Amino acid sequence: MELLSWPIFAICVPAVIFAGVSKGGFGSGAAFAAASILAIVLDPGTALGIMLPILMLIDVASMPAYWRQWSWPEARLLIYAGLPGGALGALFYGLTSPDAIRLVIGLVCLSFIAWQLGQKTNLIRIEREMGTKTGVVAGLAAGFTSFVSHAGGPVAAVYLLGRGLSKTAYQATTVLVFWALNLSKVGMYGAMGLLSRDGLILAALLVPFALLGTWIGVKAHRIVPERVFFGITYVLLAVTGSKLIMDALG
Repeated sequence: MELLSWPIFAICVPAVIFAGVSKGGFGSGAAFAAASILAIVLDPGTALGIMLPILMLIDVASMPAYWRQWSWPEARLLIYAGLPGGALGALFYGLTSPDAIRLVIGLVCLSFIAWQLGQKTNLIRIEREMGTKTGVVAGLAAGFTSFVSHAGGPVAAVYLLGRGLSKTAYQATTVLVFWALNLSKVGMYGAMGLLSRDGLILAALLVPFALLGTWIGVKAHRIVPERVFFGITYVLLAVTGSKLIMDALG
């Protein structure tokens, strides 16, 4: 399917709006669903390349609403550990096939659901005093998963929630962390050929929808229960993740 076509554009629009809502108001955790949706109809590398500038724009658009409300010690640790994690992700991407990347993205989708449901049912409990070592591991994992699937949010969330941050400090910290990690991916994505001309044109056409989603997310942060938002997310990710895994193994 041609990248600059109405069918692709029609799929991208709701995915990008959803990414804006998630990153703008709900801690980035489910924003990777947008890249997962696109990976169903596009090569995973193409999907990642389209979403990177969109996610960077959402980061910048979200930041004024949470300016200096982040917790710098946690943000600094995740960023410093996330940079080498991203390099490991680049190495992994360069050594694997598109189907392997689909499989990873699909497994991340289903793991996200399992983790969230485990917390809701108290099968998984987060200790409230996560230290530096946990932060380093979380940062490495966030950098790696962010590179190969734009899915670093859930890993970072485990560490940040374990630090007992307030809702707004948590949101602001994720905005800062993934602004830095996404910025660090630009050069590597470019060198690996993931930022194509048509992909960047498509991303530019999607800018208004990304900004709309971000605006909705910032407003929804204060009025929409997280249970409603993540309930929709679980269904979306279950279908998307299952489809990607079947495509990878089929």
